[in-house]
Amino acid sequence: MEGYKIKLLTTKESSLFFELINKNKNRLEDFFAGTVKYTKTIEDSIEYCKRVDERVKEKVYFPYLIIDETINKAIGFIDFKNIDWDVPKAELGAFIDVSYEGKGIITGSFKYILENLVNEHQFKKLFCRISAENKRSISLALRCGFEQEGTLKCDYRTTEGVLVDLNYYGRIF
Repeated sequence: MEGYKIKLLTTKESSLFFELINKNKNRLEDFFAGTVKYTKTIEDSIEYCKRVDERVKEKVYFPYLIIDETINKAIGFIDFKNIDWDVPKAELGAFIDVSYEGKGIITGSFKYILENLVNEHQFKKLFCRISAENKRSISLALRCGFEQEGTLKCDYRTTEGVLVDLNYYGRIF
């Protein structure tokens, strides 16, 4: 993807990460609730990224930023979470800055992650849990070879306290 790079999130990118989350927080609050909660200020974001550094070292979490190299700005985020090394499998989460939606950047980034980083981490299965109302994320998962395997009833509580069903999409490698 010319003009863009994917980089593991570290404490060095705390301010880039804060700007990305802060700009998109209203639409991220429900399904990236923890991230939004712990990055309300730049100071919070630095502490959050320090914890991320530790989680990466422990191999329990791998978060990646999508960077627009022309302006050195974080424009998207993809993370491997809920890792089960016995399988090994992981859940993927992703979002793109609202002003970059519809340009194919998140699809290209997702495919890059699948082609390059899945092998690095030796994952055999990846999955996404996506609200049925999130048509863009569902479309992304399907474009990247994921198949709907079912629906998980009352699987997630939103920031407003509502329990919602999530569609489960999986891909075997």
